[in-house]
Amino acid sequence: MADIAYGRQIAINEAKWANHYSSDHQILLVGEGDFSFSLSLAMVFGSAQNIVATSLDSYDLVIKKYKRAKTNLEMLYGYGAQLLHGVDATRMKHYTDLQMRKFDRVIYNFPHAGFLGKEDNQQVIKKHRSLVSGFFENASRMLRPGGEIHVSHKTTGPFKTWNIEDLAWKSSLALLECVEFNIADYPGYNNKRGDGSRPDQPFHLGKCATFKFVLSKKSNNRQQTPGNWVLNNNRTCFWIFREYLDHAVSTFGKADDLFYSVPIMLGFGFERCKTVNHVNPLHDYVNLVKELRNMSNRRISYLENFLREIDHP
Repeated sequence: MADIAYGRQIAINEAKWANHYSSDHQILLVGEGDFSFSLSLAMVFGSAQNIVATSLDSYDLVIKKYKRAKTNLEMLYGYGAQLLHGVDATRMKHYTDLQMRKFDRVIYNFPHAGFLGKEDNQQVIKKHRSLVSGFFENASRMLRPGGEIHVSHKTTGPFKTWNIEDLAWKSSLALLECVEFNIADYPGYNNKRGDGSRPDQPFHLGKCATFKFVLSKKSNNRQQTPGNWVLNNNRTCFWIFREYLDHAVSTFGKADDLFYSVPIMLGFGFERCKTVNHVNPLHDYVNLVKELRNMSNRRISYLENFLREIDHP
């Protein structure tokens, strides 16, 4: 009897899967429309306590745009989801409720900057690419070890010219795989235009896929301070400590903000270091901290010279 009871307990605790997503994953959903995708996962899992679902629109605007949104949100709340509104995908890591959160899956279905003109217009494509690029930059810093970023996207016509793999690479992300997206895999999900005069209407999907990205050790980024001073002369060091180095750039001349944030930024770097299988955080990380100190000393020297130039023009 004990064995039977134990077996039942295992069955009860087994993870439930909705295609690529598990009830064991901590999941962040970005840019939700009527929140039907989030609800689709929650109904398969039987719970939404592992789900944080966000929208760019405010709550009032969401329920005004989509006739099913209020019901969907109420059901998600009942399942235990955390629901956040007014969250910009290009700045989400700065939001109070998300600052210190890490996720196994970050999902953005069909990112779109709005109906700004013909989709093959280069300026419109530039707007879309800017949105996706900003999302990648944020999402790449919100992953747990082994986490993945999923973007579902059209793969035909002007949409393929967004080159989202290239945008991901610029945020130190590598393509894990690209699989066909089938809306039937998510019962109850209704894709929405979300903008224009018919926001509650679906858009034509056509051929589309889910692109899965993971953190890569490599980076093509070059970060500079005023005076063309290059921080990332060592790409590995930059990749591990990029929060700190980015912050050094953004707070140029604001020492109080910089020093207050150093422990948090180094903590993020340590978590990133642990995601790489061949990196030993107890050894390699220490060596990188030493290298970071040298880079910081160079920054101090640069700032001193810069200030001297100001004092003695």
